[in-house]
Amino acid sequence: MQRFFTRLGLCACLIWSPALLAQDSATEYEDKLKQLRETIAELKREINSVKSNRNALQNKLQTSEEDIAALLKKIDRLKGDLASQKKQLSRLNKERAQLQQKKLSQQKHIGEEINGAYRLGQRGNLRLLLNQQEPDKFSRQLRYYHYILEARQEKLTEFRDTIAQLDNIEPKILAKTEAIGEQQSRLQSQHKELTSRQAERRRTLAALNKTLASKDAQLQNKAADQKRLQKLLDEVSQTLANIKLPGSGVAFKKRKGKLKWPSSGRIRHRFGSPRADGKLKWQGVFIRANDGRPVRAVHHGRVVFSDYLKGHGMLIIVDHGEGYMSLYAHNQTLLKDTGDWVNSNDVIAKVGNTGGLEEPGVYFEIRYKGNPTNPARWCRA
Repeated sequence: MQRFFTRLGLCACLIWSPALLAQDSATEYEDKLKQLRETIAELKREINSVKSNRNALQNKLQTSEEDIAALLKKIDRLKGDLASQKKQLSRLNKERAQLQQKKLSQQKHIGEEINGAYRLGQRGNLRLLLNQQEPDKFSRQLRYYHYILEARQEKLTEFRDTIAQLDNIEPKILAKTEAIGEQQSRLQSQHKELTSRQAERRRTLAALNKTLASKDAQLQNKAADQKRLQKLLDEVSQTLANIKLPGSGVAFKKRKGKLKWPSSGRIRHRFGSPRADGKLKWQGVFIRANDGRPVRAVHHGRVVFSDYLKGHGMLIIVDHGEGYMSLYAHNQTLLKDTGDWVNSNDVIAKVGNTGGLEEPGVYFEIRYKGNPTNPARWCRA
């Protein structure tokens, strides 16, 4: 485990060094991010290597929750695509309706022109032929008829264009309708898979909770969760201690008492309140919130961890510079990756109950040099 954190520290130093950021090419930078992700993957393997029945169930729960998170991401993407397809179909249908209305109007005008031409042809042409005693008038009328014929021809051309446009738009509408049908079918299939995975998660969680029936087992489990998180945060904090966060903006420490909470909801557990029969304390706050609601970054910074951690589920940690970090746990899905920059109020995750929770919510911490501080002193009500 110590080897992992040593490598994590080296990777983070490489990524955060302003000199290297200025010198390295984009490819080298991506290589360093890849290296950091590999070290995080090694941490997960080392944690999962502990042998016990409870740990096996925790591993199964983790796999189930990670699968659900991936499915939810895929469903969100499909919903976005479907909304875009429907918007395009709506535009095509609107365009078709306008063309059909234009076609009817053109048909009416052409009909009127045909009737007018017929009436004029019966009387006007004969008068023109007989009235050659007034050459000037005859010439003017001839030009007039020429203009009329040109106008009629123009209307006929426009009518033919409208028909062609309608012929062109119909297959587009048909193709778009079929695409929407396929997208809805895929979405339905993903929802079915999601339902199956969620049922599997409930069964695994029930089996896991049986192994935690005793209070001692619960205490041991919570203590292990806190220890894993503390070690990760200590290493990240030590690594970033002397590195100034690049970028402009107000420093995190100057935002004390002015930050927004990461998600709307009711605070169920407050900082410092007892847990596990008072043998442990809450090091952050748990905000009870509706499943799927957005989780937002409280301040500008960079994501230094975005992955699953036992006991905390889908976890994201943002470094804000000068030793300050914010932590968001038990998310449904993570929307930012390690190395991503975030701004205040950016959506970084969605509320969930990963990590074995029964109810959805956000576990939120603010740390200074690895030590937990009371978020209520930083966030306004």
